Amino acid sequence: MVTLLVILLIIFCVALGLFVLIQNPKGGGLATGGSGSNMFGVQRTGDVLEKGTWVLLTLIVVVSLAITTIGKSGAGVSTGAAGKADELINKAATPSVLGGGSQQKATPAATPADTTKK
Repeated sequence: MVTLLVILLIIFCVALGLFVLIQNPKGGGLATGGSGSNMFGVQRTGDVLEKGTWVLLTLIVVVSLAITTIGKSGAGVSTGAAGKADELINKAATPSVLGGGSQQKATPAATPADTTKK
């Protein structure tokens, strides 16, 4: 389910980018300064591309919220893959003993008894 939503999100993002690039520049913007011109540009047309941009933006927000909600609840995650990942993460690495492959603790050799008299 999450994979389907992510694919839809990517498609919507690409389509939004294309819609924005295809639109005619309306002029103005932040470069107009403080003159008495219209703040939103020279023309405010309700063409198909502008409405499509708003629809795609809304779809992107809705799909993003759905992905977040499903991801937090864990409904879209299969337990098999998550269980394997948790097992690999929680598996503690055992340090190897220097000088040997065995996991036994090295014991110091017995010191010979001091036979000299003092």
